[in-house]
Amino acid sequence: MRPAQLARGAAGVAGAIAIAELVTRTGVVDPETVPPASTVLLRAAELAADGEYLVMVADTLRAWLGGLLLATVVAVALGILLSATPWLNNGARLVVELMRPIPSLALIPLAIVTFSSVTQSKMSLVFYASTWPILINTLYALRDVDPVAKETLRSFGFGDLAVLLRVSLPSALPFVATGVRIAASVGLVVVVSTELIAGAGEGVGGYLMESQSGGGHPDLMLAGAVWAGTLGLIANTLLVGMERRAFRWHVAGTGAAS
Repeated sequence: MRPAQLARGAAGVAGAIAIAELVTRTGVVDPETVPPASTVLLRAAELAADGEYLVMVADTLRAWLGGLLLATVVAVALGILLSATPWLNNGARLVVELMRPIPSLALIPLAIVTFSSVTQSKMSLVFYASTWPILINTLYALRDVDPVAKETLRSFGFGDLAVLLRVSLPSALPFVATGVRIAASVGLVVVVSTELIAGAGEGVGGYLMESQSGGGHPDLMLAGAVWAGTLGLIANTLLVGMERRAFRWHVAGTGAAS
């Protein structure tokens, strides 16, 4: 990220915090219901040194990363298989379009019954939700590979596997990476939501639920929510950085760096 972009982003965040502080300090919103932004940020800073909370964060990250990695492997492999076999792709299209809109949270009871631990249940739901963005991006990326490039390689005697490894996958990988970034955000929402509903006190979602029990502590709840958003921001920043380093040729060719 360029310094100018970073400065604009920081200014936007500072402006949003200032507005939130002003709204509560002037009484537009009841500060007992929604604490001032300064109070929430102070509590968030305190949570960074809270060992118990960090263990909960680790629980969330474990389920989230596990489900995301599994979804990436399965979705990319399935996308390659479907792209290579048109008859199978045509047969699976209706199944994909039927299952993709099903909310992951609607499957929580099934996950609880199927898996023996809460972590496995969370991972399965993250896997389910994250599979679709990666699979769809993989399918469309492989479909849009330049056919001239593939036929040129075949004309030199290369087989289907060589065409896949030398042309199709390199061309599709930047778009697959975009699908992974989308899936990472979706997966984080799913894992925290699952912890809120059926986390049994585990993870960031379990902390958010516990902070509202016993009389309620909205400052602690919002501080936990701030860290949930921060995790998503960090993950997206890391993935964007990895994508730009791994696919410099794509960034330069499309002007994505700007």
